[in-house]
Amino acid sequence: MKKLVNLLAVLFFLLFVGSVSANDKILGTWITEGGKSNVELYKCGGNVCGKIVWLKEPNYKEGDDQVKKGQVKAGDPKVDTENPDASKKKNPIVGLEFLKNFKYDAGDEEFVNGEIYDPESGKLYVGELKLVNDNTLKLNGHLKISRFLGKKQTWKRK
Repeated sequence: MKKLVNLLAVLFFLLFVGSVSANDKILGTWITEGGKSNVELYKCGGNVCGKIVWLKEPNYKEGDDQVKKGQVKAGDPKVDTENPDASKKKNPIVGLEFLKNFKYDAGDEEFVNGEIYDPESGKLYVGELKLVNDNTLKLNGHLKISRFLGKKQTWKRK
C-alpha cells in the first residue's frame, strides 16, 4: 500500500511538472503578424499576460488619424487615444499590457479565457493562445458571444 501511495505521489508530481513546463513555454518575446510590434508574454499571478515592448512605428506621422484630429502631434510617441477610459488616453502604447489573465488548460494545451484589449479600436475581446510549436503561437480574439466573430493571428518567437 505504501508503494502505491509513493507511486501515485511521483506520478502526480511528474504530471504537475509537465504542466508547469508547458505553461512556461509560451513565455518570452513574440513578433506579431506583419511585424508591426513585439509582445512580451509573462506570468501574472498564476496566469499569462502580455504587453507591447516594441513598435515598428513608435511615433505618429503626418497623415495619421490622431494627428489629423488634433489629438497628438506628428513625432509624438504613440498613446492609447482610443481607450474609452479618458484617464488612460495618454498612456504610451509601448509598455501597454493588452493581454490579461490567460489561464492554461492542460486538456486542450492552450491558454483560454483571456482578455484582449485592442488599442487601435479601444475594444475588449476574449481570447485564446495556443503554441503550435516552440516558435509559433496562434492568437484567437473574438466577441464574448461567439468564437466565430473575431480575428486570428500567427506570431513568431523573437
